[in-house]
Amino acid sequence: MHMADALLAPTVAGVMYACSAGAAVCSIRKIKAESRDKLIPLMGVMGAFVFAAQMINFTIPGTGSSGHLCGGVLLSAVVGPYAAFLTMICVLLIQCLLFADGGLLALGANIWNMAFYGCFIGGMIWQLALKQGLSKKKIITVSLFASIITLQLGAFSVSAETFASGITELPFTAFLFVMQPIHLAIGAVEGFITAAVLVFLYEARPSLLRQSEPAPIACGRLSFGKIIAVLTAAAAVTAGILSQFASAFPDGLEWSVERLTGNTELEGTKSGIYIFVEEIQRFTAVLPDYNFIGAESAVGTSVSGLAGAAVVLISIILIGRCFKKVAHSHKPDQ
Repeated sequence: MHMADALLAPTVAGVMYACSAGAAVCSIRKIKAESRDKLIPLMGVMGAFVFAAQMINFTIPGTGSSGHLCGGVLLSAVVGPYAAFLTMICVLLIQCLLFADGGLLALGANIWNMAFYGCFIGGMIWQLALKQGLSKKKIITVSLFASIITLQLGAFSVSAETFASGITELPFTAFLFVMQPIHLAIGAVEGFITAAVLVFLYEARPSLLRQSEPAPIACGRLSFGKIIAVLTAAAAVTAGILSQFASAFPDGLEWSVERLTGNTELEGTKSGIYIFVEEIQRFTAVLPDYNFIGAESAVGTSVSGLAGAAVVLISIILIGRCFKKVAHSHKPDQ
């Protein structure tokens, strides 16, 4: 669901940047008050896993389309909605700058569409539904429901943003009628993937699930360190190996655009701010489209996946430590 710059007018892009920035500021303030131990490394490892998982597009049978995990619901269930939102921002920013995945002008909209709903709406659904305790059945049901709802909201937002931008090639009603059904299917698959990961964590270390009540098995089968090791290994295997098996079909957004225009992308405006942001991405994208510049190879895909996951992990940990030091330095002396 990564939007390209050609789908947005600068004014709409600016509004979406402002909305996403407001949510980010609120999230930073909230996690400053967090006393949860080991939150930062958990954010880093989960962020790396989500980045890796987003590289694997799965085919939607009978459509000629594909989808990939967004990850907001998964993250919010583990690290909480505010930390999840900041983690998703890091993932989407690195995708945009290092891999030219999604437009830089459209980054604010992509954060809102892919992160806000999953982290906050999905997180709210998770919290409300699981107040009475956890079970495998509940985790599966809630993961599926929350993923479908948040993907539907994201798809609606994309349609509304293109309409507000005056993209005449994508009439609002027609675009909505192709976007919603395909993202219903993508949301269902995301729900099952989310459930699989959360059920594993529930069995291995239930205390990691953010909104859970005290579990009957307090510690679980694996220590925190072992969970981090397993998630890190899963991110590496997903990014370096499983990414080779990603579907070649266009994703849900590209497929929807193609259904209405005959092409998976719209021709962008070659003037003003569009050229400016395109040049920035051309400079920062060291592995455009998750491959070596000017080449397509399996090695390039694997290198891109491993490098991206590592950059996400390291960036979150370094930024988290800086915030922690700044917050600590502003505390009054005891």
